Amino acid sequence: MKKATKKDIEIIKEYFIKTYGNAVTELQYTNDFELLIAIILSAQCTDKRVNIITPALFAKYPNTQTLAYANLEDVKELLNTCSFFNNKAKNIIKMALSVEEQFAGVIPKTVDELMSLSGVGNKTAKVFLIEAYGANLMAVDTHVYRVAHRLGLAFGKTVEEVEEQLVKRLKNDLHIFHQAMVLFGRYHCKAVNPMCDECPLAMVCKSNGRFSVGK
Repeated sequence: MKKATKKDIEIIKEYFIKTYGNAVTELQYTNDFELLIAIILSAQCTDKRVNIITPALFAKYPNTQTLAYANLEDVKELLNTCSFFNNKAKNIIKMALSVEEQFAGVIPKTVDELMSLSGVGNKTAKVFLIEAYGANLMAVDTHVYRVAHRLGLAFGKTVEEVEEQLVKRLKNDLHIFHQAMVLFGRYHCKAVNPMCDECPLAMVCKSNGRFSVGK
């Protein structure tokens, strides 16, 4: 598949900034604690489902102090309609305890510190910083991976390679481009039956109707 040219990239960037410049995550939250929990729960689970689950969870455990000493079975029950709820329940309790013990109850604000917490990997840490603080970082999920390949912005075979290539080619406003590719991939450039006939980026798309990448 062909790489996007410099001109292609400018067209893509202009469209994404114009269309998604003010876009925010579809996860519902009111503070850093709630956002981090929601992102952890959203792994292999839809934002819609997470938004159904979290109100009861946050009502009962509104901060790291309460969640750190929560009953595991009770948390599992609150998460039982979420994918992998057993592991996620364990992880968010451990995460809350670590935040209490190591960060005085304040969610940390660096990638390395965030990744020291249970249930928080590279993607989760960067998504948190992007959403909470507009950090100039790129996080690659299935939507970003797929859109990046189809538009010729990246050609790596791993998430790490794609992230590196997107950072190098897009450089600035990465928080906008992350959110743009998530939403564009979720609702337009879908894995199955993408809306190619009405795609505003058809003139720069490199997939040529082949959708084997990122399904």
